Amino acid sequence: MSNNINRNNRWVPLIIAASIVIGIIIGTFFANRFAGNRLNIINTSSNKLNDLLHIIDDQYVDTVDIAGIVEQSMPKILEELDPHSTYISANDARTANDDLKGSFSGVGVQFVIRDDTVRVTNIIKGGPSEKVGILAGDKIISVDGVPYVGKVVTNEETLHRLKGEKGTKVKIGVMRHGQTKPLTFTVVRGDIPLKSIDATYMINKELGYIKIKNFGETTYAELLTALAELEVEGFQGLVVDLRGNGGGYLSAAIQMVNEFLPKNRLIVYTQGRRSRREEYRSDGRGSYQSIPLIVLIDETTASAAEIFSGAIQDNDRGIIVGRRSFGKGLVQQPIEFSDGSLIHLTIARYYTPSGRCIQKPYVKGQPKEYEMDLITRYERGEFFSQDSIRQTGEAYKTNIGRTVYGGGGIMPDYFVAEDTTALTPYYSECVTKGTIAQFCFEYTDNNRTKLATFDNAATLEKHLRKQGLVDKFVRYADSKGILRRNNMIIKSQHLFEQAIYGSIIYNMLDMNDYVQYLNHDDITIAKAIQLFKAKQTKPTLNDKDRTTKTDSRKKKAAYHRGTFSLQPKHLPFCA
Repeated sequence: MSNNINRNNRWVPLIIAASIVIGIIIGTFFANRFAGNRLNIINTSSNKLNDLLHIIDDQYVDTVDIAGIVEQSMPKILEELDPHSTYISANDARTANDDLKGSFSGVGVQFVIRDDTVRVTNIIKGGPSEKVGILAGDKIISVDGVPYVGKVVTNEETLHRLKGEKGTKVKIGVMRHGQTKPLTFTVVRGDIPLKSIDATYMINKELGYIKIKNFGETTYAELLTALAELEVEGFQGLVVDLRGNGGGYLSAAIQMVNEFLPKNRLIVYTQGRRSRREEYRSDGRGSYQSIPLIVLIDETTASAAEIFSGAIQDNDRGIIVGRRSFGKGLVQQPIEFSDGSLIHLTIARYYTPSGRCIQKPYVKGQPKEYEMDLITRYERGEFFSQDSIRQTGEAYKTNIGRTVYGGGGIMPDYFVAEDTTALTPYYSECVTKGTIAQFCFEYTDNNRTKLATFDNAATLEKHLRKQGLVDKFVRYADSKGILRRNNMIIKSQHLFEQAIYGSIIYNMLDMNDYVQYLNHDDITIAKAIQLFKAKQTKPTLNDKDRTTKTDSRKKKAAYHRGTFSLQPKHLPFCA
């Protein structure tokens, strides 16, 4: 008996100890649950946000979509850093870089949406849709056997349904002009190239022209091809058009500038708090180091396009013509999350060869004010008079000693004011409501057979000028609720002609033809031609900024507030 008692007594301390441990755990649980949740870890700033989400998920009165809260919070957190640190959801990330990568996998059509229906405007040459017989003008009415018309039809949804992995199939049902029954095509998705150079051609017998839309993975190779084409044509000077170019890959800009600079010239350098200074210099292997060079910029030229412009300007390699550029001097690094979403986090600033950072001023946490900068520039009259431009940044010197300024974009060597003398509220209304684009698409669709007999912009324009299209458009606009304004129509006659003819040319031909047509009477192109003929493409210390003569007061009065691109380029999406 005494032996049994002794054996039982051996377990008593263990039972007591276990009871104490269990009591501590239970007590801690209830203390945390009902006494304010004073977790030690929540007092550390690095974990507060994560713990807050856990507490909400565990204790909030209603069921909460934590993932949704995170999606909404990420952009707001990054807003507190700078205007260019951004968050991109997994859905958006899948298509965000298509333009820069130079290709995507899809069916190879360009489309617009009219009356809740997808209208095919162009077929990518050599693409999957061309191979099976889909034609421009076809209306897509079903995808994979499911009707696709009505309110469900959006650009985003159409891209989602038509794009997909290479080699996968999609059934597309279309209604074709002149056919009474739908046609069905099975399309095998394939790689669809996206060009970043919109146009290459000879402006005249000596001056070549290249328009670059963005700086992507294939842009440098496209540039070499474009230069080779111009060389065959015997070009003696070059215009590089970066107007509307929002940037892209830094590496592409560096490679491209390298083609025009002598050996060991600084192109750009980057530096940040955790990023040591890194310099990028020319290697002297460029094939076009001495050709006269003119670079066109405007207020929408940004980022990598400003790197290109700044390197040319600071090295006194060519002249910059147009209007002050956007002013983006921050470098972003993409960081991907496990769900496919990503952030573009600013890790450094970039500096042009003279040492200037051209990032325009911003206030952290106030992105709307930053986005309104172009309107602020308009209100100051900056688009109409060079004297209205305020550059308050530090002064720097180019290679030969010319003065340039930091803190607000690239200032051109030759300023060209925005031409708005023919602009009227009537024209602006027709553009902003998309009425011109709608009219041009319908006219193209109804006359596609005849229009297809013209194979270049010049002959097609000649035909269009005989069709009384401005009058036809005015009647069309009136049927859409835009009241006829005869005096304004007369004043904007040229703008209407340019917009209507240009849109139809784009619908029937390609971007190269469209750009050539628009450039015919472009005042910035005219300035570039003038400077080339006058042999003023090499900067000197005696150069002074020259302003194209305009009546800035009249232009400012005619300019439609807040509208900075009144050419109706409602170009199709590509899938």
